[in-house]
Amino acid sequence: MAVSPSSSVQRARQELAERLRDLRLDAELTGRALSTAAGWHEAKTSRIESAKQAPSDSDIRTWCEICGVPDQAADFIAASRAADSMYTEWKRLHRTGMRRAQDIRVPLYEKTRLFKVYANTLVPGFLQTPGYATALMRTITNFQQTPDDVEDAVRARIKRNRVLSSEGRTFVMLLEESVLRFQVGDSEVMSAQLGHLIACTALHGVRIGIIPFSAQSRTMWPLETFNVFDDARVHVETLTAQVTVTVPGEVVVYIRAFDRLAALAAYGADARALITTAMTALG
Repeated sequence: MAVSPSSSVQRARQELAERLRDLRLDAELTGRALSTAAGWHEAKTSRIESAKQAPSDSDIRTWCEICGVPDQAADFIAASRAADSMYTEWKRLHRTGMRRAQDIRVPLYEKTRLFKVYANTLVPGFLQTPGYATALMRTITNFQQTPDDVEDAVRARIKRNRVLSSEGRTFVMLLEESVLRFQVGDSEVMSAQLGHLIACTALHGVRIGIIPFSAQSRTMWPLETFNVFDDARVHVETLTAQVTVTVPGEVVVYIRAFDRLAALAAYGADARALITTAMTALG
């Protein structure tokens, strides 16, 4: 896997690389000696130690065996997999279909008490109707060319979203007005989705803000979609992957951006008016 441009992922990879390098040095081995013993090119050792190449589980076992510490392989493999989980390619996550991606988030959702969601193109999963979710997931499945289990995935998403009405949780969701205008599915599906959004504005513990096209003097530009969990963990969605940010210094930047975006949003009756206008435009 290529190293992610996210500094959180890069830092995790760099720390693993430095630990492997320390193992080699403690064993008093040169890079060439380790490479020869491992049966691979010296350039591979260099790439691993510079965090330009992620070692496989087999590479790590071989490395630890050569350095005389085979018992440490399990810990290094765990660290490597943790770094991998910070950059999760959608195609890998969806390799068996989209159902798995719904189920895998349930533990995180169940333990989170404060959710902050920012969306600039699509209705957040928490607020999606079955029709909207089906249309969206079919498009994603077609684009990624992954197995089609859309019906099961939609049922899992709707079931997972019961957390929205559970006690002791707060949801703050910010949607750019563009979210209301980008049509997913046909007009009937989109109209039903917008109607559901209006209903969700009345839910206890849920605050939905719409950032209007007409927002004046924006102090924050539109960003990629991201979710913040208990102000301690951020999931950033790109076209190809989900990047997990946990470094406090980076998490606080997303929180600051969220606060600025929240200041631009319309809430309550003003938000519902924007949604109703979008519904009317559907014809």
